[in-house]
Parts: sequence; C-alpha cells; structure tokens
Amino acid sequence: MITTGQLRAARALIAIDQRELAGLSGLSVPTIQRMEASNGVIRGNVDSLMKLIGALDAAGIELIAEGAVSQGGGRGVRLKPPRADGKAYRRKVTRVAGPRAA
Repeated sequence: MITTGQLRAARALIAIDQRELAGLSGLSVPTIQRMEASNGVIRGNVDSLMKLIGALDAAGIELIAEGAVSQGGGRGVRLKPPRADGKAYRRKVTRVAGPRAA
C-alpha cells in the first residue's frame, strides 16, 4: 500500500519528476498524475501499482508502513502522529519571492 504523500516524497528523495517515474515504471505520465491526484491511499489496478512500487524499490526507495520500523536505516520521510492537542501541523509552506533579475 502506498499513499499519495509517500509517492510525492519518494520522487523528491530521488529527485525525479513524473515523466521520469513513468519511464522507470513503464506507466504513462497521465497514470502517474492520476495516482498523485488521489486522496490518501493510491488506488489503481494491481499491475500498475506493482510496477510503480517495483520502480521505486529499484531506485532505492523503501516504503514504510504506518507504525513500521525501517529496516534499512537510510534516510526517509514519515508523518508524525496527530498532535495530542488536536491542532493540525502546519502543512502549507508560504513561498517567499527572491530578488528579481534586472
């Protein structure tokens, strides 16, 4: 099982775009886009999901399930559990425009 957040984080960790992931997995770019546009757990046919997960695995990505421990000890990304006070973590980043070129 893979979530949309895991998929986007995985692409960021290995510095590839959707087109490159499509090429690695043998899926189309629109399929990758649909997968990333899903809410929560990615839904799709089993063959496509296996191709996606296989391509990420071959690229060095270990998918960590909820509550699981990473066996590899490499770098990774994981969401924290919900806050005890019930408040949401800050999820949106405000981008600050840099200096404009003259």
